[in-house]
This record gives sequence, structure tokens and C-alpha cells, in this order.
Amino acid sequence: MPGPFPGMDPFLEDRAHWPAFHKLLVAALYQGMLPGLVDRYRARVGVREYTAQTPLFTSMLTEDHREEYLEIRARDDGRLVTLVEVVSLGNKTTAVGRAEYLAVRAGAVEARAGVVEIDLLTQGRPTFDYARDGLPAHDQTVTVTRGGTPDRYEIYTAAVTKRLPRFRLPLAADDKDTIFDLQSAVNRAYEQGGFADELAAAYKGPLPPDVKLADETRAWVPAHLESRNLR
Repeated sequence: MPGPFPGMDPFLEDRAHWPAFHKLLVAALYQGMLPGLVDRYRARVGVREYTAQTPLFTSMLTEDHREEYLEIRARDDGRLVTLVEVVSLGNKTTAVGRAEYLAVRAGAVEARAGVVEIDLLTQGRPTFDYARDGLPAHDQTVTVTRGGTPDRYEIYTAAVTKRLPRFRLPLAADDKDTIFDLQSAVNRAYEQGGFADELAAAYKGPLPPDVKLADETRAWVPAHLESRNLR
């Protein structure tokens, strides 16, 4: 069954659950995008791996990261058309993870490919440095850039209290965008991962400590879970 939240489930930000959810979400994005890709494209899964160290009280936490992302390539010559990324905890909270992430994006920009960044995490430092002053209050973002104009951003905002957006997935400049429903992919990943059972105990307690939400939203979370008979 789908998760209890209308949009992104903030309990999935817990480090115990995020890596599995990230992998499943990339797979759900891949499955969801295939019907919208005409014969001139193919999609493939790329992988980056790195080791990050994070200070932990008086010791150092060493974690190996394996992150998948999607590439849409032209079928005739293999040219990269669109990079689709789901930002991970390592990308937003560690220096090496951020550097590895930005290197993949830089390669896409150099290839004049479009970039779709799906950032469902409230914690850490954003990987896009555009000004956010004029945006509505939000918890998550989808940012789209196009190959010919990498400094122009199409920004889709989302909140824990609302359904995640549909966004335009750019293809080649002479082809129409395809519309992608992010909420459907998140729901599929949640169901395939069995997170209803995995998070049943967590829903009865506080949010993961690093989740950053406005006070009003933070107060809404337990009330919403209680209304769903999960607390």
C-alpha cells in the first residue's frame, strides 16, 4: 500500500532506510520513464561509488556509498540527452559525496544534456546554488535544466503535506518533453520496499533528528499519523 503521507515521507530520511529507498526509487523512475521514451532513446542506470568519513562524537564514521542515477541517451549515437538524479544523503552531507555528485552533473552539462534533480531530503546543503527567496514555502524540490540553457532553472516545489509534483522531463531539443508523475514513482518504491512494515514502529515516535521541517509542519506530522491510526 502507498505511504501515509500525501507527499514524501520524512521518516524515509533515516539513514537506516534511505539507501534502500533511494535504490528502489531510481528503479521506479526507470520503469515509469520507459513508456514515455520514443524509439530514438534508451535509458540506462549509472552508478557512482565513494567512501565518506563523518565525525561522530569522538570517532569517525566511515561509510561506503553506492548511488544509482539514470541516463537517457540517443539510441543512434549513444549521446547523453538527459541526466536524472535523486539526491542522496551523502551528496548533501559529505564533501566527497557532493564532489562526486557534482562531477557527474558537470559531465552532463559539458555534453549539453538536460539535467533533472529530484531532492526529497530536508537535511544537508542543497546541491544547486540558485536563490530560493522567491519560492513558496517547501520541503522538497525538483529542478530541471536544459542542455542549451544550463543556468536557467525550472523549479517544482513540494511539501510533506501535499502531493509531489508532476514535472517536465526534457529530451532532445527537437522533441517534446514528457510529463512524469513523481508521486507515482515514490509510491511504487514505498510499496516495493515494504516500508509500511519497516516504519510501523518509527511512526509511533519522533521524526529522525536531522529532518528539517517548519514548526507548523513538524506539529502536523504526528497529528496526521494519528488520523491514519498509525500512532
